[in-house]
Amino acid sequence: MSRYRIDPLPPGADPALLRALEGIETATLGHVRLTGMVDRRISALDPGQRARAGVAVTLALPAMCSTLMHHAVSLLRPGDMLVVDRLGDDRFACLGGAVARAARLAGAAGVVIDGPVTDASEILAEGLPVWCRGVTSLTTRRLELGGTFNRPVACGGVPVLPGDLVLADASGVVVLPADEAADEAVAGAAREGRVARTMERLAAGERLGDITGVNARIAELSSSKDKLE
Repeated sequence: MSRYRIDPLPPGADPALLRALEGIETATLGHVRLTGMVDRRISALDPGQRARAGVAVTLALPAMCSTLMHHAVSLLRPGDMLVVDRLGDDRFACLGGAVARAARLAGAAGVVIDGPVTDASEILAEGLPVWCRGVTSLTTRRLELGGTFNRPVACGGVPVLPGDLVLADASGVVVLPADEAADEAVAGAAREGRVARTMERLAAGERLGDITGVNARIAELSSSKDKLE
């Protein structure tokens, strides 16, 4: 029996949809979604990371082994977001400078790893967007222990299917089912428009509680309480 379970790459996403998703923030989705929000401890290696969106290409790797990682980055396409399930390991880094360069040259939108990376300065110099659980000097080896590619995985407590859409920025990572992504992009853009108008009103001197209606509501509730007493 083969140690490896390898399925075909998922269909690519419409570039216009990816651009639309990159126009909103993960926190905008965090206001309305209860699913798909990856564990906050998987964070951007670059604190100023701008939004990137891509099609989930999934990989599951045994703790000490990076054999399948080398194969996976050799198959990445422009617009792919490699999502790596480390199967519970939080010690060994499966991505460093050379793997980051290979992924960047392939045109990957980024890499999301449920574990640490190494060679942080080299990854940042490459310009490859990476989300991970920190940095370590302990690295994987090519031990041929197996793994899966383009099969269902879990990352940061979220199930990820090949072909899902992934949006990630400095605030976190969100996984969206492919059939929900377009609607979320439209709704997210509308919500960010409302936020922009709120920011303008704040700059003009209005109080946040007046804009949101909270001040009036608290006054109403306080008045009702006084009447009951």
